[in-house]
Amino acid sequence: MPLYEHVLIARQDLSSAQAEGLIEHFSAVLSDNGGKVVGTEYWGVKTMAYKINKNRKGHYAFFRTDAPSAAVLEMERLARLHDDVMRVLSVKVDKHEDGPSVQMQKRDERDGRDGPRDTRDGAPREPRGDRPDRADRGGFDRRERR
Repeated sequence: MPLYEHVLIARQDLSSAQAEGLIEHFSAVLSDNGGKVVGTEYWGVKTMAYKINKNRKGHYAFFRTDAPSAAVLEMERLARLHDDVMRVLSVKVDKHEDGPSVQMQKRDERDGRDGPRDTRDGAPREPRGDRPDRADRGGFDRRERR
């Protein structure tokens, strides 16, 4: 059977127990339709990049499944009809990765980055103490137009 990864976003005003109940519900839907849930992760409440249905945050859940496409289609159909589910994304993968997902790993364990102060190659950025003030840059000044 094909392997899939699913991410589900539920409304922010649900409790953690209700969000985990949604995970169990959709796992049962997949199992009832001939699929097998390999693993689930509850990522918690996270801030989204943009509002969805007037919500800034949402409960994120992650599934790894081994299911036929009919089971995945039924799970997605029921998720879109469910009032508490805002989004669902399913991706077909060649194989499941071992261990926790990237979202559950600590930030220090990912690529060895320390945070936003590093450049893409891992070297620290130069301090910006030698930059001139904005007025000294010789750029466009709005007052000169008048």
